[in-house]
Amino acid sequence: MEEELIAEIQREHITEMIRRGQRQDGRNLNEERDIQIETNLIKKAEGSARVKLGETEVVVGIKMETGDPFPDTPNQGVLITNAELNALASPTFEPGPPGEYATEIARVVDRGIRESQAIDFTKLSITEGEKVWMIFVDIHVLDHDGNLFDVSNIAAISALLTTDIPYEKYEVEPGTNEIDIKTIPVSKTYLKCGNEILLDPTHNEEMIGTTRLTTITNSENEIVGMQKGQSGTWTEQEIYNIVDKSIEKAQKTRKIIKNNITKR
Repeated sequence: MEEELIAEIQREHITEMIRRGQRQDGRNLNEERDIQIETNLIKKAEGSARVKLGETEVVVGIKMETGDPFPDTPNQGVLITNAELNALASPTFEPGPPGEYATEIARVVDRGIRESQAIDFTKLSITEGEKVWMIFVDIHVLDHDGNLFDVSNIAAISALLTTDIPYEKYEVEPGTNEIDIKTIPVSKTYLKCGNEILLDPTHNEEMIGTTRLTTITNSENEIVGMQKGQSGTWTEQEIYNIVDKSIEKAQKTRKIIKNNITKR
């Protein structure tokens, strides 16, 4: 009972701060936390990146192997994205197979890569209808303090930008050493709390929010994906405003990504 009372007092305090245009960590409502990117940390992976967004931390490893193409796309490579929410990263995570939240994170990251056409999958075909390159994007959450969608997106595209294709390992005739990334999809997540809208919510803010909206843009500032979460609603004008802000914020994030990519 005492813990519930303390949690309720904390929620009321955060809500009142937001109502005044303030946040616990000192940011304004349309301000992101600092982004830190480190690449090439997993030697056995074809590509990797660790990204911190404030106190939220994610590692992504990229593995590539040869396999069969899907019957409906015989001349295209395969992309498989998974997210693992380590129980040590947050008391809200439970051990076991990926749940609904992990599946949603993986789906949003995967959609951003596919719908932006960041990768030309036809270039990952080895023998049409028989053998293609398969890309496995594995997302591991190390520390959860909110907004796993954006940090996972940044980590995934950063890892892909450092990925080397392992031709020798699978005795495939060498070609271009790196995956050709044609555009950099970037997601931006907003949360509505009462009548206020916050960019890049922390975990405490997510606990009191009523609805969430993640937008994904490409390098050409085009919207390539959106994902709504929670049961609340958005007005048409709110969505337009979020799209405009997301485009502006994504441009800055792309510069950070490009400036922090280190090739092997």
